[in-house]
Formats: sequence, structure tokens, C-alpha cells
Amino acid sequence: MDTADEGELVRRIARGDRRAFDELYRRTAPWLEVRLRRRCADPDLVAEVLQDTYLTVWRAAGSFAGRGGGGARGSAVGWLWTIAAHHLVDAFRRRARRAQRPQVPLMPATAPAAEDEVMAARVGQELEQALLTLPAEVRAALRATVLDGLSSREASVLLGVPENTVKSRVRRARIALREALS
Repeated sequence: MDTADEGELVRRIARGDRRAFDELYRRTAPWLEVRLRRRCADPDLVAEVLQDTYLTVWRAAGSFAGRGGGGARGSAVGWLWTIAAHHLVDAFRRRARRAQRPQVPLMPATAPAAEDEVMAARVGQELEQALLTLPAEVRAALRATVLDGLSSREASVLLGVPENTVKSRVRRARIALREALS
């Protein structure tokens, strides 16, 4: 088993070889986890993506083995990374969809003062109006990083733009909001 390359292990997995799966996992999981952690700071999300990735490998090994398992079409490790990257993007999308669901507000223990309610409503309206003046792509970058809590790298994957573009859009949004609210 130690002499088989990763492509051979995937072909064995396609035939239902559990030992080959264990060996592939032993060889590739540490490396794959490091690559995922570079793209996502949430260890729970990384663990979920790793689990989904290897479940997909077990179920879909025949699709790799049917391609000849390498050469011009790619290596087994490249195939594994492609699966993991797709699962990571899917996880970011699920997280963003969950964040967009309206939260049920909890009733405060004490009622706020009338002055506080008026000021909060006024500031909220001003902020809402200022947000509406931002271009849609700038608003999306701000929402992903501030409201959804994604890093610039995660937001870039989610929005399909380079990381530096996300950073510049967020900076533009903050400058515009600061000017509108001052």
C-alpha cells in the first residue's frame, strides 16, 4: 500500500478498498487541512469541508478512476483539491444564506427610554439611506465582510472577485458611509 501512488489509491477506492481509502486519507488529510485553513479561519467549517470532501472521494472515486487517473487530465491530489475547494465555496454560500435569514429579535428585559428609541430610529434611517446610495457591488462587499463576518479572502471566493478588490470596495464603502453620516 505504501508504494501505490495517490492515483492508484483512488482507483482502488473505486473498487471499494477501505484500506486504500484509509491510506489516501492518512497521506492527504494533513496537507488538505493546511490548504483549507489558509482560506478559512473557522476550524469547524474546515472540519466540515474535510469530512464532505472525503465522503465525496469515497462515493465518486469511480469518476476519477474512469478518467485514467492522471496525466493530462490531472493528478489524484489535484482532483482531491478541486473537490475540497468546491465544498469550501458551497459552505461559504450556505453561511451567507443563513446570515441573510431574518433573525427573530429577542425582547429586551427592560424597555429602552423613549429618547433612545428615537435616536436609534433616526441613526438607523440615516444609515439605511447611506447604504442605499452605495453601488451594489460595494454594498455586497460590505455585507459579506461586516454583516456576514467573512474575511476578505472568504468574501472574494463568495463574490467571485479578487481579494484586493473586496478590500478596496469595503474601504470605499466605509469612506462613503463616514461622509454621509457626518
